[in-house]
Amino acid sequence: MEGLLNELIEQCRPDTAHGKVASYIPALAQADPNALGVYILDRNGLHSQGGDSQVRFTIQSIIKPILLLQALMDNGEAFVRGRVGVESTGKPFDAINIADAVNQEILSEHINPMVNMGAIVMCTLIQGKDYRERFDRVLELTRLLANDPSIDVDEEVYRSEKATGNKNRALAFLMKSCGLLEGDVEEVLDCYFRACSIRVDCRDLARIAFVLSNKGRDFMGNELFPARYAHYVNAVMMTCGMYDGAGDFALTVGVPAKSGVGGGIMAVVPGRMGIGIYSPALDKKGNSIAGIHVLRRLSRQLELSIF
Repeated sequence: MEGLLNELIEQCRPDTAHGKVASYIPALAQADPNALGVYILDRNGLHSQGGDSQVRFTIQSIIKPILLLQALMDNGEAFVRGRVGVESTGKPFDAINIADAVNQEILSEHINPMVNMGAIVMCTLIQGKDYRERFDRVLELTRLLANDPSIDVDEEVYRSEKATGNKNRALAFLMKSCGLLEGDVEEVLDCYFRACSIRVDCRDLARIAFVLSNKGRDFMGNELFPARYAHYVNAVMMTCGMYDGAGDFALTVGVPAKSGVGGGIMAVVPGRMGIGIYSPALDKKGNSIAGIHVLRRLSRQLELSIF
């Protein structure tokens, strides 16, 4: 497997030249645009890696499935469905996506947990006496899923996100005005910015993805959360996880996945494996350009598509 992965890295690394590192969060602009790494954990417990798989980077939007999972664990499926929809918006991840409507129920159907608006709402559904405690619970869940207690926050990226996150502030205040957001907006956003600044590597993403692929059980067979919640999170990632590129990704790769503007992709192959990828050069939709190319070739060669 490692031979195949290194071959794919060699084939796809030139594709990084066709993407751009995210710069709207200044701290992310420091990433090496040529980096490309991949890590796989399969159902037999075998670990395989290639390229720059040990580089640490911020999780960014890949935290969204974890926020959704924590909200489900804290409140149950019916409550979460009542607050945030599951349909793909077909718009960029930071789009303002509230249509004219007359009540909160209709408004909530126009956002999903994999875009910024939905993820900000998810932060309000996590239990805790304050938003620092809510964030701490998200961090602990991330560490648990990845089996990595060393996972921490990149404070420089967090400060950079907080200083420049005016689009997210606009989204949050708009939702507040529509009755979709409870609590103090700045406290909610601080939780969200910190969550996006959690630092991981490809191995961490592969381990998290493996638990989702294994119906909530880790590679030792321990149940970390109910299988139904794995089904819920995977389904939403399948339809919404790659933003307005989700349809093409479903056609060419065919597995649930979530991308982040830090360059990561977490891919779930149900019943088979978890995959973590890092390559910070992004396409115009905010997805890792070389990372997607690696997954396309890997999917073809290993017949990973669920379709």
